[in-house]
Amino acid sequence: MARTTDRRTLIRTGLAAAVLTPLTAPRIALAAEPPLIPIRTDPAQVFRTTVCLRPFRAAGPRIESETVGRKQVIHNYGHGGSGWSLSWGSAAEAVWLAMQSSPKKIAVIGAGALGLTAAITAQRAGAEVTIYAKERFPFVRSARATGIWSPDSRVAQTAAMPADFPVRWERMARIAAALHESYVGSAGNPVEWIDYYILRNPEPETQPAAPEPTDTFDPGFASLNDRLQGLMPHSGPVAPETAPFAAAQVRRAANLSFNIADYGRQLETDFLLAGGRFEYMEFHEPSDLSRLKEKVAINCTGYGARALWRDESVIPIRGQIVWLTPQQGVHYGFYHEGVGVLARRDGIVVQDFGPDEAFGWNDANETADPAAAQATLEKLKTVYRE
Repeated sequence: MARTTDRRTLIRTGLAAAVLTPLTAPRIALAAEPPLIPIRTDPAQVFRTTVCLRPFRAAGPRIESETVGRKQVIHNYGHGGSGWSLSWGSAAEAVWLAMQSSPKKIAVIGAGALGLTAAITAQRAGAEVTIYAKERFPFVRSARATGIWSPDSRVAQTAAMPADFPVRWERMARIAAALHESYVGSAGNPVEWIDYYILRNPEPETQPAAPEPTDTFDPGFASLNDRLQGLMPHSGPVAPETAPFAAAQVRRAANLSFNIADYGRQLETDFLLAGGRFEYMEFHEPSDLSRLKEKVAINCTGYGARALWRDESVIPIRGQIVWLTPQQGVHYGFYHEGVGVLARRDGIVVQDFGPDEAFGWNDANETADPAAAQATLEKLKTVYRE
């Protein structure tokens, strides 16, 4: 049971491929690293608590063409917890479908991570693009994401995904990684590498394992990161005494981090500089697309697609983040007993992933829970050595 749980927690943070890949490179003596500064997790550091609904589809993201009246609609939604991570890859898939009729103009519905990357990709394909949306950054759901590279986080169910989905997913993940990496080093650090630590205190071998609960619902999320061999840096063990964590076992791997406030502004700027336009518009029915002057539209409405397209296959998975103020010299993340922490430039995100994979399943409540936020911070009191 312990081995399964560890792998799932790694998948949540996008580290499974790195941790599960054996180290083959020769060991090189490195200069001593500066000590990690402990993150202050007391309530005085909290500046907001947000909730985001991950738009999960058992079969994986919907990326396909549909004719609606006189419009050709390319759907691009349902990415679960992998929206930012897969955004550029799914944009490539969606825009390839949109360009089959060689349109000069393309409409994009939605201004979140999926909408912006699809719009920029369509511009690079030669189309004139307008984004139609009710909300823009920082008011879109994408602005409330954790911000860690996690391309298979709640992206599909093993039992429900099509046979060709793993290959398609790998293609999207590799394209997305390359495009994200192209922003590393940009002003504002929209994307950057960050050290992420996995902390464990194994149970004594003599202690009997707790029995598996028989009434727990297991969504059966697909685990696909083992297809990304060589894409991300390897992980390695860290001597516990060299880190400030009160954990018997510590592993570390470099991973991509998205400073979403900066990334959102950068994408909007790139889109506008390439001649793109934003236009305010609300959509309540598929027939509302008849108001668009463009003949081809890419639908990037995320969880909103459930209501707009009456798509009951979209299931909300609730996640709550406690936001701590950025702290000077603190630039890393870790996972500890069900809680993930990521110190970004635009804030330190703290998220409780719950006791099992069903945590937040089919929960559409977007109201923050202060008691749960306080309980999340309480879990972190034993992370660092005294």
